[in-house]
Amino acid sequence: MPGRRILSLWFPYLGAERVLRTHRGTLSGPLAVFDAVGTARVISSLNAEARAQGLSSGQPLRDAQAMCAALVIRERNRPAERAFLSALRRWAGRFSPWVAEQGEDGLIVDLTGAAHLFGGEEGVMHAVEEDCAASGLSVRIAIADTVGAAWAVARYGGQGVQHVRSGDAIDQEARATRSRAVRRRHWTRGGSAPQVPAKALGGSGRIVPPGQLFAALSPLPVAALRIPPDMVEQLGRLGLRRIGDLLGQPRAPLARRFGTELVLRLDQAMGGTAEPVSPARAPLHFAVRMSFPDPIGIQDDIMAALDRILPRLCDHLARAERGVRTLRIEAFRVDQSAQSITVGLARPDCDVARLRPLVEMKIDEIDAGYGIDMIRAEAIATEPLSTRVMVGHLGAGRAARDRLEANTGLDDLIGRIGARVGLEAITRFHPASSHIPEKTALTLAAAWSEPVKDWPEPPLERPLLIWRPEPVQAPDAPQMPAQFRWRRTDWDTCAARGPERLSPEWWLDDPNWRSGVRDYWVVTTGQGERLWLFYAHGAAMSSGWFCHGRFA
Repeated sequence: MPGRRILSLWFPYLGAERVLRTHRGTLSGPLAVFDAVGTARVISSLNAEARAQGLSSGQPLRDAQAMCAALVIRERNRPAERAFLSALRRWAGRFSPWVAEQGEDGLIVDLTGAAHLFGGEEGVMHAVEEDCAASGLSVRIAIADTVGAAWAVARYGGQGVQHVRSGDAIDQEARATRSRAVRRRHWTRGGSAPQVPAKALGGSGRIVPPGQLFAALSPLPVAALRIPPDMVEQLGRLGLRRIGDLLGQPRAPLARRFGTELVLRLDQAMGGTAEPVSPARAPLHFAVRMSFPDPIGIQDDIMAALDRILPRLCDHLARAERGVRTLRIEAFRVDQSAQSITVGLARPDCDVARLRPLVEMKIDEIDAGYGIDMIRAEAIATEPLSTRVMVGHLGAGRAARDRLEANTGLDDLIGRIGARVGLEAITRFHPASSHIPEKTALTLAAAWSEPVKDWPEPPLERPLLIWRPEPVQAPDAPQMPAQFRWRRTDWDTCAARGPERLSPEWWLDDPNWRSGVRDYWVVTTGQGERLWLFYAHGAAMSSGWFCHGRFA
């Protein structure tokens, strides 16, 4: 794209410097942040003192501790690093609104038409360096015409090409080849390529002038193209170690041998393929508050304040077509402390008439203390109220009737009970695909599942109560006995229907089914009970009769 300018920011020691900022003044000396890679622990980030001791990222932690006995170690916290990078993304918004995160330790900024606000591109780089130095962050900066070029120069600018040696390398060349080797440049025989000239990257060594992508990228290693490490190794075996070596190759053979990813990265770096900068979408935030000139403490006053702020919160949710799932009410007291309550809903909703009763049930948990001077309501978790689907006139009429006939009484009941005992304590059954009697139903949380309208009918009659199989004293034979003893009581068989043979799930090792194939019988006793008995034919356990349930 003509005239496009991209700023790349790389924070090579983001993990260690985040830890230092968190424990400012309490940590001193060499610091290493380690990460678990399989069963090993390797260093992911270091501070300046640890790097001065000769340690490097990717080094095993035990080797680093052997080299530096005073090394302070901390485990890597990926969520905290993502949150820190997100905060840096918001800071980078002062240079351009088009800012996006790039990887786990970098940012990309589209500076097109914005650099003159800071005195040009040199002014932007100076402002970035000042802000990062004041925050205790190390940063490497590059400005180029494309995203790929800016990323490459920020990370590999001024570095030489590492010679790749492997079992496929030929150390002894033929006589005719050696006779011509004296006329070769030293870096084509496996040595390091020359450093990137400063004039190719601008006066500061990090700015690529417009239209100078070829001169800036040619000396860089192929790893600067953002390709996988195994592809870098394969290219090194063929002697293609610099980007300039690839730029002179035909694209079709490269695509056939290494796939389209290599060609795509080349085109993106050189500007042949567009690579837009997509800024992160602002997170949804729904919260309202109300301050009081004089502190309040009576529950009626608190509810009166909530009656004024809850409709505003519901209006914000309705405009965004979202419903609240978890609502938090915070009461800030005059002694600089806060009290809060959390209310969960069985289904997302933005109706004040359904939110207010749930809040009123838990409002007595707020201790006003010496008085409350501010109330805040925040929707912690929200969900879309409905999914829009384009339908015709007939479908629209049917959907309108379904909304009118929808019964929200059950959801309201679940929400009211959940406000007292917790939504996780309210469950419902859902059918499961299994012929095993005890696995034909799943227990799900009622607030996060839909009721079953049409429960599938079992192939045969099933008892109302099912328990773990209990031993029955009867002759060890597959024929239904005339009498048997169960729960220290003698029972007479009046009628029996069966057998229904059920086999265990052979792909699972269920301890309850190690007795092998079962023959189930519906037994009516002389005492008026209807029991569900089965005869186990025996497998890993001995055979015999068992009682598995009772009919209504």
